[in-house]
Amino acid sequence: MHTIDLLWRGERPLPARPGRRPRIGVDDVVAAGVAEADERGLDGLSVRGVAGRLGVGVMTLYGHVTDRAQLVELMVDDCRARHARRPLAGSWRDMLEQVAAENLALMTEHPWLAHVETERAVLGPGTLGAYEHELAALEPLGLDDVARDRALALVLGHVRGAARAMAAARVENAEESTAQWWEREGARLAELGVEERFPLASRVGAAAGEAQGAAADARSAYEFGLAVILDGLAAAAGSRGA
Repeated sequence: MHTIDLLWRGERPLPARPGRRPRIGVDDVVAAGVAEADERGLDGLSVRGVAGRLGVGVMTLYGHVTDRAQLVELMVDDCRARHARRPLAGSWRDMLEQVAAENLALMTEHPWLAHVETERAVLGPGTLGAYEHELAALEPLGLDDVARDRALALVLGHVRGAARAMAAARVENAEESTAQWWEREGARLAELGVEERFPLASRVGAAAGEAQGAAADARSAYEFGLAVILDGLAAAAGSRGA
């Protein structure tokens, strides 16, 4: 079945299947796909795994979705449709910070979303609704339509990278805290006299580590990077006479 028909099934119901009522529907497949990806990650998602989660054969699943790629599109749109968004308020900067925070929360809830890479937009109501909501944050800047789309892509790309870094940090810290790691590795490093060989790296690294409580802090990097991006957008809008 065509992906558009599946994406818009909530507003334009799919045609009834002839014969006996099927045990599962597209909604069941999408929900199982999301659960499978939440548990195993995007690389671990397979049609066979989703079928097993539903207790049906692989061919039964193919009666509802064409392939894994189509399933991922439906999963992405479903997650975006279900994610709660507050009405935008405040300055354009406040609103873009809200947009970034909403997307970061979504990718924290479903970490695999940060690994979905495609240049083709998902053309479902969940994704288009999110896009409409997010573009409104840029309205006060007075950018032209192309610049507005690129500005939003820049913000969301930063959020995607930050979400990946935060997810990796959670995995690392679950195995060993940063303090434990540094206590072990830092003591050995000190024996090598690196401060004399790499004075700039040592000074800056020590200052950052003291400020962040770690050699690198994904949350701090996210906040700093977002502030720099927003400053750049303000400058770009100013240069365009906005």
